[in-house]
Amino acid sequence: MGLGFKRNKATPDTVDKLQISGAIMAPNDGLSPVELADAGRAPLGLGVLRDQYVRKIRKTPTIRMVPSSMRVGGRLLQFAVSDNVDAHGPDGPGSPPIWAVNIHGYFAGGGMYWRESARLAEQLGWRVVNPSLPGFGGSDPLEWHDVSMEVLADQVIAILHKVEAGPAVVMGHSMGGAVAVQFAHDHPRSTLGLIYRDGVGTPAWKLRHGVVSTLLSPFAPNLAPLVDLGAAVVGDLPDLFIGRMFSTVRSVLPDVRRNVRSAGQTLPVGSLLMAIDQRPLVRALAAQQMPILNEWGCFDRITPGVAAAEFASVARAPVQWVPGGHSWMLARPQGQSDILVHLAAGKEFMSDVERRWRQLTSREQSLHAVN
Repeated sequence: MGLGFKRNKATPDTVDKLQISGAIMAPNDGLSPVELADAGRAPLGLGVLRDQYVRKIRKTPTIRMVPSSMRVGGRLLQFAVSDNVDAHGPDGPGSPPIWAVNIHGYFAGGGMYWRESARLAEQLGWRVVNPSLPGFGGSDPLEWHDVSMEVLADQVIAILHKVEAGPAVVMGHSMGGAVAVQFAHDHPRSTLGLIYRDGVGTPAWKLRHGVVSTLLSPFAPNLAPLVDLGAAVVGDLPDLFIGRMFSTVRSVLPDVRRNVRSAGQTLPVGSLLMAIDQRPLVRALAAQQMPILNEWGCFDRITPGVAAAEFASVARAPVQWVPGGHSWMLARPQGQSDILVHLAAGKEFMSDVERRWRQLTSREQSLHAVN
């Protein structure tokens, strides 16, 4: 969010000053009052957004995401995995690492989230996998009659089996949030926890109350929500260019180009999202005490605050409000790590994940010993 200035080449800056604020927290029944929890300090007002603290981080993580691909049913499926092959779990060297899978949103691809995943791998010691779902990011699309959330979740488990991953933290953004919910529901023994970010898994995300929708509704009630959604997408773009604009654009453009070429083949996925209602699945996950972290950009108009509140009430997981729009993690890839390391909700989630990791890994080791 800070503006970069030219520096003397004789004294290069070895760190990048990235302004990352603590996540904004609000009660589940609405967006007001909104309070800012600044890394464990007493809640402050929204004015603190103007005075966000500066966190010094490495300009480029030493860990890289390595692209790869596989065939599933004759289709090419693209993915990437972090190269920290020597990673270990919370119990120290020799223990299996915690894995995470970072699932992208609609009209995106796994490559857009590489910067974020590399930082998660470096700061948390996780091994991270970024899939590109069928039809996105260079992966071959599904046949129209095969498109379903269950099939999309099956693509993710196929990749995890390919890289021989253990149980994973499943984090999904927008469309990826719905895929993550389906994955956690269908494969609970392969899921350490769910991070749901500005997701579209519950019907409230389609409720449009913006100016565009209000003006058009009397004349074109069926068209108004789509036009308002398009306006929200355009309105979200400036947030992507806050911070290191060149790095953000460079990470986003390759998948955008690929997705433009396959746009017509992914329309069934868009239609699926317009009709989805995963509230029964989310209730089932909450009943199983699956660790759930519910995160939302406080300026998100693509999936508005009513969707955050709806998911929070169903999942029994309070909303963790984050400064930014719908795609806050693309512009500020350090944000997710900061939430998990510095904020109370993130620390609690990490504790629950490690406890579940010990339960599931000890079970796997016992099964191997029996076999």
